[in-house]
Amino acid sequence: MINYAIDPAVLAPLVPPGTELDFFHGTTYASLVGFQFLKTRVLGISFPFHRNFEEVNLRFYVRARSPAGWRRGVVFVRELVPRRAIAFIARVVYGEPYTALPMRHTIEETPPRFRVRYEWRRRGQWELLEVAGSGEAEEIAAGSSAEFITEHYWGFTNRRSKSTEYEVAHPRWRAREVTQSKVEADIASLYGERFVESLSAPPASAFLAAGSEVIVRPHTISR
Repeated sequence: MINYAIDPAVLAPLVPPGTELDFFHGTTYASLVGFQFLKTRVLGISFPFHRNFEEVNLRFYVRARSPAGWRRGVVFVRELVPRRAIAFIARVVYGEPYTALPMRHTIEETPPRFRVRYEWRRRGQWELLEVAGSGEAEEIAAGSSAEFITEHYWGFTNRRSKSTEYEVAHPRWRAREVTQSKVEADIASLYGERFVESLSAPPASAFLAAGSEVIVRPHTISR
């Protein structure tokens, strides 16, 4: 997870109805995230050759009021996966902006060091994000920016001028310290000109989350 401080004005047009930007100590963030889906089921169904695959996404952070208090969640700008069927189902079921591209990943472990790379092929070129560091996964410190980034348990989607939401349930993650990170991609054509300045600057932080079992629960609430 490579995290960038970003001007709220860049994100404002993308905020779904009924939500507002979520700030951490007065700053808004966007994150480039690479990870693996493993043993995946969609609506309880496991599809052959579509259980294990990569995803790379750009997301930012919002919150919405509910009777139980604030629901803190994420909004995806674009999500990359390697299978067309996965992208199609995600667009139809969740309304998310998925795109199918050839993808691959590399995980290198030479304890205590690690290096993780996610790549996607677009316009005849391989683009990538990569992190490297050392050490074991540790509890994420309370009140830290890493806690802010990971402790968002809802997804919000702008669909036909309304906002739909779904819950993402997982245990609190542990994280490993990252000392090097890089992104090599044509940001303008991938995410839009508005993101070029922020995503071309040095990131505010980066870390490698250990991951966990995750359950996505669709909701029909519209705002």
